[in-house]
Amino acid sequence: MRKSLLLIFTIAILSCKEEKKDFKASFTAVNVDTLLTDSISIRAIAIDNDKVWYSGSRGKYGYASLTGEKAFNGVIAFDNSLPEFRAIAQTDKNVFILNVATPAKLYKIDKESKTNTVVYTEEGEKVFYDSMQFFDNNNGIAMGDPTDYCLSVIVTRDGGNSWKKLSCNDLPEVEDGEAAFAASNTNIVVRGQKAWIVSGGKKSRVFYSDNMGESWKVYKTPIVQGTPTEGIYSVDFYDNEIGFAVGGDYTKAETNSGNKIITTKGGRKWKTIADGSGFGYASCVQFMPNSEGDELVACGATGMYYSFDRGATWKKILDDTDLHTLRFKDDKTIIAAGQNRIVRLTLK
Repeated sequence: MRKSLLLIFTIAILSCKEEKKDFKASFTAVNVDTLLTDSISIRAIAIDNDKVWYSGSRGKYGYASLTGEKAFNGVIAFDNSLPEFRAIAQTDKNVFILNVATPAKLYKIDKESKTNTVVYTEEGEKVFYDSMQFFDNNNGIAMGDPTDYCLSVIVTRDGGNSWKKLSCNDLPEVEDGEAAFAASNTNIVVRGQKAWIVSGGKKSRVFYSDNMGESWKVYKTPIVQGTPTEGIYSVDFYDNEIGFAVGGDYTKAETNSGNKIITTKGGRKWKTIADGSGFGYASCVQFMPNSEGDELVACGATGMYYSFDRGATWKKILDDTDLHTLRFKDDKTIIAAGQNRIVRLTLK
């Protein structure tokens, strides 16, 4: 019996040793060049081959070229005002942009002709949409703050030509003070038919669907929460199990405790990581492609940071504190946008 217990104990120790990973950084230098400058605040971008589509403040949208070709700039106005677009998504043929506040108008923009069409409108004092993504060329989803007793979730099943708001009967009920932040168009992550939506404020949770929004579950998180300005501001999933979320409190930009959480359970369970180290408030986080879920980049009010050990430690790679959102074009190229500009970071 003692020999059997000793053997089991030895195997357990060896297994733990085998699981320990030798993390390594994949780059040591960063070159930055500017793709676009304008009087605009950009919180939503989408990479489309050699173009970076964007939507932002003052009714502005368009794309910047990654190859030096001519850029496209558009402006949309309605009700004698210039809306602020903080959500963007795309299919093969169209780009979709959605503004915050009321009336919410969702525009479909033809990539070739550049013509735009309103495909969804919603009015109401509490209307405020935050983020939008497409699962494929037919199915898309957007989310926003509650107007009733659930998050606002709209879906399309016909390529974005029409949208339907889900009933609160089909969504988990929100808790007091639970809403979301339109910080970087990363409140939603989609993979296959799966979708994760994050909330923030007095309560900050993860809403999960495995059937493109037909049914939902909700999971608690340990991120800092409890006041209207705290909670998750951004989430990303490397695969169906490994996810990372960031946030904090934008009114306390330097505070770096309780603002980073990780899951290896598909969002069902989370734990805080790098507590009291690394960046403070962050508006966006993204996994590096082809990194086995080990490498991440985050941006926010204290700069842009990089982790090569799944969020355990962080190194500042850019001092710029005015970048709100980022996306990887590939594992050596980051596109980031924020106040008055879009930039490209080349990793070497």
